[in-house]
Amino acid sequence: MEPVTLTTDRLLLRAIGAQDADAVYAAAQDPDIGRWLSQLPSPYLPEHARHFTEQMVPQGWADGSVFFWVTKEHRGNGYVTEAALAVARWAFTRLAVDRLEWRAEVGNNASRAVAERVGFTLEGTLRSALDSRGVRRDCWVGSLLPSDLGLPPTAPYLPAPA
Repeated sequence: MEPVTLTTDRLLLRAIGAQDADAVYAAAQDPDIGRWLSQLPSPYLPEHARHFTEQMVPQGWADGSVFFWVTKEHRGNGYVTEAALAVARWAFTRLAVDRLEWRAEVGNNASRAVAERVGFTLEGTLRSALDSRGVRRDCWVGSLLPSDLGLPPTAPYLPAPA
């Protein structure tokens, strides 16, 4: 999949590129980002930012992985919720995706709150599902379906009987 640019009322969402390595490096110095991003090297060095912007981001586009970091000065403004809704609508309407999955380490209440505001349904806790610097941790998992956003699915859905 090729990178796209999405816009919302307040945001321009574009793929991070090599020109953003310094900003990525600065953002990764925030202990709150490092705490919840289990794959983030510690200490986070400039070469990690270059690897992220030049290799990991293009690979994420290739395999359909999307994630957001929000720096401290931008938290609490609803930007991640707005961005996640835009990406979800794009995935459902342009890519014909019928299910999005969200995962976060148990305890990452900010991520969970965003997922719930977007409309994700919490499906449970996956035991030992995340590797956080060599330590196995539990994670929450949730899903979002097109119907959760009032959009039609691309295929019929038959939920399990209650």
